[in-house]
Amino acid sequence: MKHIKTIVWGVVWLILLGRTGDCGDLTPVAYRLKWLYNTSVVGDLYADVHGAFARNGLKVMVKEGGPERDAIKELELGHAQFGVASADQVIRAVAKGSPIVVIAQLFQVNPLQWVYRTDKLTLGSPAAIRSFVRGKTLGLTFGGNDETIMRTLLAKFGISEASVDLYSVRYDYTPFYEGKVDLWPVYVNAQGIIIQDKLEKAGERVSFFNPDAFGVKFVANSVVTSQKMFSELPDIVNKFRKALIEGWRDAVAPINNEKAVSVLRQFDKDTPVEIIRRQLAATRGLIKPGPESIIGSIDIPAWKQTEQIMLDQKLISGPVHLDKILKPF
Repeated sequence: MKHIKTIVWGVVWLILLGRTGDCGDLTPVAYRLKWLYNTSVVGDLYADVHGAFARNGLKVMVKEGGPERDAIKELELGHAQFGVASADQVIRAVAKGSPIVVIAQLFQVNPLQWVYRTDKLTLGSPAAIRSFVRGKTLGLTFGGNDETIMRTLLAKFGISEASVDLYSVRYDYTPFYEGKVDLWPVYVNAQGIIIQDKLEKAGERVSFFNPDAFGVKFVANSVVTSQKMFSELPDIVNKFRKALIEGWRDAVAPINNEKAVSVLRQFDKDTPVEIIRRQLAATRGLIKPGPESIIGSIDIPAWKQTEQIMLDQKLISGPVHLDKILKPF
């Protein structure tokens, strides 16, 4: 297996250092996203469409993600040179010996939150959370990040799991629409906006419960590459990171709002444009939550908390030495 990986890397090396006819003077690399083409990848698409990659000497194949795609495996096999993965995916992979590093953190606030109806209560304080959650039905994707986060929240607020009903969610939101589930996990900048829009039209008001606001930080999408790529082709890594951050910076800048919407409509033709605008506004606050926020910066304390949560829940057997994995710019 080690010999095969060496051969694969050798082929990748030749491709990257060479110049292919259809790329001209640009160095070709592949970038595997975590999600399907939607607002959550607007900066990645913007960097490609508006030439940030090309201006930095790169021809980037931006490959759509999805449930069946695993960027880390593609890095290991040499099918991609860069990819997107959540912190728990990175930590699990490194715990199993995967040679990967993190070069940027896209979401400064995790978009995974819970939608709930505000006619019952507003979850604005720990006391309100304790009062509201006990006896309620909480939606979870068992085995998913939301299960890990919710169990951490329950423990943090001293709420016994026996005092709540944990409901296994699927892609069908009907149980939430019918009021059978009180909190439903969503990506607040994607399907969260769609659910909110539908219920608002029906005269119902909803809000979103953000664990980050209550001190539970569980890092979401980050950009990864292989240790070998990072150490042996640093120029390409630095050019890619620079271009990607430029793309995200421009995509979430209010002045470029309609340009970003136009990019998204090229790849997401099914979502109404007004919904895309609302999704983009929500994404902006997750990528750059404050005026001092640096796009792409790695939140090391949040990574440490994510690792500790995984240790506490026995999702990994021991620390993974984050100082060797995280590569801030």
